[in-house]
Amino acid sequence: MFVLHPAFPPSSHAVGDLGLCHVRLQADRRWPWLVLIPRRDSAREIEDLPPAERGRLMEESILAGQAVRAVGEAVGFPVSKLNLGALGNITPQLHVHVVGRREGDPAWPGPVWGVGAASDYELRDLDRALSAARAALGL
Repeated sequence: MFVLHPAFPPSSHAVGDLGLCHVRLQADRRWPWLVLIPRRDSAREIEDLPPAERGRLMEESILAGQAVRAVGEAVGFPVSKLNLGALGNITPQLHVHVVGRREGDPAWPGPVWGVGAASDYELRDLDRALSAARAALGL
């Protein structure tokens, strides 16, 4: 049975479920940013997934990249580069970040982690972001 780590809900918004992953929108309007969380309780590393699910995670990551671009368009942040990361240093449950970047964003060209304080979406933009993500993901 899949149980979402308690660190995710305070820092993100539920988008929906793909075949393997639960998808969340990071609560930080500075970047279009989705988090993919494979619905496998014991997975901490990508290597913990069976080979077929590793491939599915990659396909869902590519789809999430398209959704991140759609979120960016919806909130006025055109994405020119996608960053993928599976850190898990703070939250041990396996998850993959798909972050939209562009030259001149608040962390460019460095990584987004640890740059300032997160700034959640205003309600109107949150609705736009979630709708764009769901449409691009087919949810």
